[in-house]
Amino acid sequence: MKHGIGHRALLVLAFSGIVLILTAGVWRYAYQQGLDQLAARGQADLALAGDRLVGQLQRYRDLAVLMADHPVISIAARYGVTEGTRAVLVGAADKSAALDILVLSAQGRVMASVSGEHPAELGAYPFVKRALRGALGWGHGPAEPLTQRAFFHAAPIFNDAGRVQGAVVVVTDLNGIDYNWRGTNPAAFFTDAAGEVYIANRTELLFWKRPAGTAGLIPPKGTAPPFSAQMVGPHEIWHLGWGPYLPQEALHLTQDLPVIGLTGEVLLDVAQTRAFAFAQAAALAALCLAFGSLLFLASERRRTLAAANVQLEARVAKRTVALRETNEKLVAEAAVREAAQVALRQAQDDLVQAGKLSALGQMSAGISHELNQPLMAIRSFAENAVQFLERGKPERVGENLTRISEMSQRMARIIQNLRAFARQEHIAPDRVNLQKVLQSALDLTQSHREAAGVTLEWDATGRDIWVRGGEVRLGQVFVNLITNAVDAMAGRTTRQLQVEARRQGDVVSVEFRDTGPGIEMPDKVFDPFYTTKEVDQSSGMGLGLSISYGIVQSFGGQIRGANQDSGGAVFTVTLEATAAKELAA
Repeated sequence: MKHGIGHRALLVLAFSGIVLILTAGVWRYAYQQGLDQLAARGQADLALAGDRLVGQLQRYRDLAVLMADHPVISIAARYGVTEGTRAVLVGAADKSAALDILVLSAQGRVMASVSGEHPAELGAYPFVKRALRGALGWGHGPAEPLTQRAFFHAAPIFNDAGRVQGAVVVVTDLNGIDYNWRGTNPAAFFTDAAGEVYIANRTELLFWKRPAGTAGLIPPKGTAPPFSAQMVGPHEIWHLGWGPYLPQEALHLTQDLPVIGLTGEVLLDVAQTRAFAFAQAAALAALCLAFGSLLFLASERRRTLAAANVQLEARVAKRTVALRETNEKLVAEAAVREAAQVALRQAQDDLVQAGKLSALGQMSAGISHELNQPLMAIRSFAENAVQFLERGKPERVGENLTRISEMSQRMARIIQNLRAFARQEHIAPDRVNLQKVLQSALDLTQSHREAAGVTLEWDATGRDIWVRGGEVRLGQVFVNLITNAVDAMAGRTTRQLQVEARRQGDVVSVEFRDTGPGIEMPDKVFDPFYTTKEVDQSSGMGLGLSISYGIVQSFGGQIRGANQDSGGAVFTVTLEATAAKELAA
C-alpha cells in the first residue's frame, strides 16, 4: 500500500516537473516573440524620432550655407562688422530661432556675432577648421555663456576666385529642440561618440554616460542610479529604478545617425509584453494541470475498480446482492452516458443547422448585391421603352428591348459565376476590352449620375486596352465604384467624377476620382459589412467593396482606396495587361 502511494507521488512530481518545464519554455518563447514585435515597433519609433531631430537640425545647416553666400557676410569676413552686417545677422537669427550666428575670418577670428558672446577659441573647434578648409562642418558642445547644450553648423565663405575667406557658424540651442519632446512616449535619447546623453525627452537622462566596461548610466555628478542589463536572445533588457517617468524594465534599441554624429536610443517598457507571456504560460499550465488531474482521477478510478473486482471474485458467494447492486449502478451510468451521447448529437445537428443558415444569409447578401444593378437597369430600360412606345418611336423601343435582353444574359452570367463560386469552381480569366467594359459601366450608371447632377470626365475615344479578367465581374466592379462615388457626392456643391485608364508596361490602372468628403477609414473600406451610407439608402449592406476586392484579386490585380490632397476619394484598380491577339488563359 505504501509502495503504491509512493509510486503515485513520484508520478505526480514527475508530471509537475514536466508541466513546469513546458510552462517555462512557453513563457520564454512568448516573451521572445513579444520582444521581437516590440523591437519592430520601437525601431519605427526610433527612426521617426531620429528623422525628426535630423530634420530640425538640417534647417540650421541650410541657413549656414545660405548666409555664406550673402555679399554682406563676405564683406564682414574680410573687413569686420558693419551696421548692415549686424542687421542681416539679427534678422536671420530672429526668423530662424537660431541661438547665435557668427562670422569668422579666414584665420578663425570672430568678426561678427548676433549675441556678442561666443565660446573662446572658437577657431580651434574641429568643425570650424573643417569649414575653413572649404567643407561643411558640424558638431556639438557647450556655447558658454549662452547654453550648456548647443549644436554648431559651419559653412565656408568663398571669394570670387573660389578661395575660402572665412566661415559662417550657426549655433542651435538644443534646449529648445528637445523641450517640445518632453514627456512623449517612448523614452528616447541621443548620445555622442563618447556615449554621453546630449538630447533626450526625459530631463533625468541628460548628460548621463554609460562608460565602457560597466553596466550603468553614470551621471557626471552624484551617485549612479540602480541599473543592470541582460540579454534575452538578441535583445538587451535594462533593469531601471529611475523614477516614475522611466520604465522599470525596458527594451533598449539603438540606431546610428551619422548625418549629425549622434546615436539614437530608445527605452520601451516590457511590462505588458512580460505580462502577456505570463498569461500564455499560465493558460498552458492550467490546461496541462486540468488534463493531468482528469488523467489521474481516471487512473485512480480504474485502480479502485480493479481492486473491487479482485475482492468480488474472492467473495462472490457472499456478495451476490452487492454485485447485483453494482450491476444496477453500472446500467444506470451507461444510461446516463447514452443520454449524454444523444444530447451531444443533437447539439451537433443544431450547430450544423446554424452553419447552414449562416451560409444561406451570406449567399443571399451576395446575390442581392450582384443582381441589384442589372435589375435596376432592366427596370429603367423598360420604363423608357414604354415612353418611346407612347411617343411612336418603335426603333428606340427595339433598342431598349435589345438592352433588356443583354441585361438578362448578363444576369444569367452573374448567376453562373455565383453558382461556380458556390461550388468552388474556377472560371479562368479571359482577355477583355477595358474601354468597352468601362463604357458599358458608365452607360448603366448614366441615369443615376444624371439624377444626382454628377459631371463625368471620361475620354471615350481612347485606344483599346486589353486586360486579363472577366467582362461581367469586372463590369460589376466598375459599376459599384461609380455608384459609390455618385452616392458619396450627394449634397456636395461640386459633383464631378473623373475616370482615367492608362497602361504602363504590363500593368493597366483605372482611377475613379470624386469630389465627395473622402474616405473616413481607408484601412477598413474593404472590410465586409463596413459602410458609411445612411440606413435608408439602397445597397448599404457594406458588401460591395469587399466583393469587388475579391473579384479584382481573382484576376491577379489589386484595388486600393485613398483620399486626395485636394479633397475627395480616389479608387485605383490595377490589372494585368494582355496583347491584343493574346488568347484567353
